[in-house]
Amino acid sequence: MIICHKKEELRHVLEGLVPKNQTLGFVPTMGALHEGHLSIIVKGLKENAKMVVSIFVNPTQFDNSSDLKEYPRTLEHDLELLRSLSEDIVVYAPTVEDIYGELISSEAFSFDGLEHQMEGKFRKGHFDGVGTIVKRLFEIVRPDFAYFGEKDFQQLRIIEKLVEKHHLGVKVIGCDIFRAEDGLAMSSRNQRLSKTHREAAPFIYETLKAAKIRFGTESANKVTTWVVEQFEKQGLLQLEYFTIADEETLLPVETKQNTKSYRAFIAVFAGDIRLIDNIALN
Repeated sequence: MIICHKKEELRHVLEGLVPKNQTLGFVPTMGALHEGHLSIIVKGLKENAKMVVSIFVNPTQFDNSSDLKEYPRTLEHDLELLRSLSEDIVVYAPTVEDIYGELISSEAFSFDGLEHQMEGKFRKGHFDGVGTIVKRLFEIVRPDFAYFGEKDFQQLRIIEKLVEKHHLGVKVIGCDIFRAEDGLAMSSRNQRLSKTHREAAPFIYETLKAAKIRFGTESANKVTTWVVEQFEKQGLLQLEYFTIADEETLLPVETKQNTKSYRAFIAVFAGDIRLIDNIALN
């Protein structure tokens, strides 16, 4: 397995690495790899001649300095996991300086309003940071296909818009949410949960599944009110938001239409750990 820490080194490695008429796949990560990441990487390995995986905790997408400081950094363990999948993976694990130089700042992006919903309302500047790092990584790696998990569905839609508006020449592939046996969506933040909060956290997905059933016969407003009430009764988990939105525009639903696809989005605090999830409703 080849590990590169500088973009010039990575570009040199990638030159001529992919045979003609075959493709290069890419999975960008912030490390602390888990089974969800691995399932995405396995999909990429099956569909491409070569795979690049980046491991980089991007400072510009954190709106909370303590969250950035506490974010798990487990590079050696991550590399062991990647080796267990394939020795053919190329790893790009850059420093902040290699990505940003001396000025660590985000570009300003417009994603046609996608950035103002849900996460955008609660995490100031987050999607400018996401757009900045993903655009730079695409320009460095130059993949044919890039893979992203649907747990961050809003991010997935925004990256699709980034590629479209900036003509980046990458095909973005969404991958199913990978869940623990009890339904909790896999996240690097899960390892920071206390035992009590980890035991309570599956309530999030249980509530999403129940909301999906209710959405079949009830309005979005009624379902939302019901979800809020369930979390008020729960006690250990604090609901930040629950939104039912159009999958295409991410705008909240007012009146259901049979021709549109809808998804429920949720953000919850388990102590000081913030968890997000979503579910397709139709």
